[in-house]
Amino acid sequence: MAASSSSSLRIPAPTHHPAAGARPRRLPFHAVSVRPRRSAASASASSSSPQQAPAPGDGDDADGPTGVPVPVPFSRDSAIALPRPLTSADLMGEASGEGLRVAYQGCPGAYSEAAAKKAYPSCETVPCEYFETAFQAVEKWAADRAVLPLENSLGGSIHRNYDLLLRHRLHIVGEVRLAVRHCLLANRGVKIENLRSAMSHPQALAQCEQTLTQLGIEHREAVDDTAGAAKQIAEENLQDTAAVASSLAAQLYGLDILAENIQDDADNVTRFMMLAREPIIPRTDKPFKTSIVFSLEEGPGQLFKALAVFALRKINLTKMESRPHKKKPLRVADDNSTPLKHFDYLFYVDFEASMADPNAQNALSNLKQEFATFLRVLGSYPTDVTEA
Repeated sequence: MAASSSSSLRIPAPTHHPAAGARPRRLPFHAVSVRPRRSAASASASSSSPQQAPAPGDGDDADGPTGVPVPVPFSRDSAIALPRPLTSADLMGEASGEGLRVAYQGCPGAYSEAAAKKAYPSCETVPCEYFETAFQAVEKWAADRAVLPLENSLGGSIHRNYDLLLRHRLHIVGEVRLAVRHCLLANRGVKIENLRSAMSHPQALAQCEQTLTQLGIEHREAVDDTAGAAKQIAEENLQDTAAVASSLAAQLYGLDILAENIQDDADNVTRFMMLAREPIIPRTDKPFKTSIVFSLEEGPGQLFKALAVFALRKINLTKMESRPHKKKPLRVADDNSTPLKHFDYLFYVDFEASMADPNAQNALSNLKQEFATFLRVLGSYPTDVTEA
């Protein structure tokens, strides 16, 4: 795997939108077009002509309430300048990712970089200091995609990243399951008996807890990512500390591998999501998943009733995660008893169906109209059916 520059990504200022009436620049398939807002002059002209409808895409309401783009009326005058829509084949199927810039959190050699290369083998990877930076890189066109770990078979869900999905308006366009094989890395000449401490990402340390204890390594030091731990140990020439990271990180930073496959469970798989500025066109000729987030009114059986919209249509749920609603952290019980305060929750759900399937459309319509106080589709994307 080719290593990327280890410097943190610097995000340029957003590019200026073309003036009203200017012909849009033709873009390759991976550079998704964003409809420019009207200039002040064109906005004034339209307001003086009440018979003229607002141009499609103006303002923040171009997307529907669930985050799915609203169809734009066809115009023969602008048809030549419009890029063709993205398809799932472009993003996760036949396309190798050549020409794509994929942002990930961490240093070169991180598992997120390996996930990006699995999804887009010919892509250029862009290391970012934080997950938030990776989101911003895509939003500001410094990268085309972002890769985001959401859950691990040993460590569970990465809750902060669920919050980022809601805070930003990127769309899930694919998933990748990656087998994680941790190694114990140290500087040349260091032996296991010399080690007093292990350094890595908190999830990686938790996944190797028993093995590290058996090796006599008592102290743990958490850092932002696994490859960053390897880099720090090499740069500071630490003699009593090892990194828990990938074998690729050992090659990149000149470290010895003292032990391989040190995770406590051999079946250690992380699920990553691929994010883009625009959603892909869902299909029904291959396995698809759809990810949503919603909230409900408080009351007995509300969650049961909400999930029944999927069960009645024989739609299988593969994942469910609840998170406190940060904008509405507490709810006061509305009854005659002593007022009680409790958390208001958001529910993240994955289900096995494409948004092109009428069954899925009907289920979400039922959920929104009858039960949900808030509903957003995070993405409808091809299921990763490859070996982890």
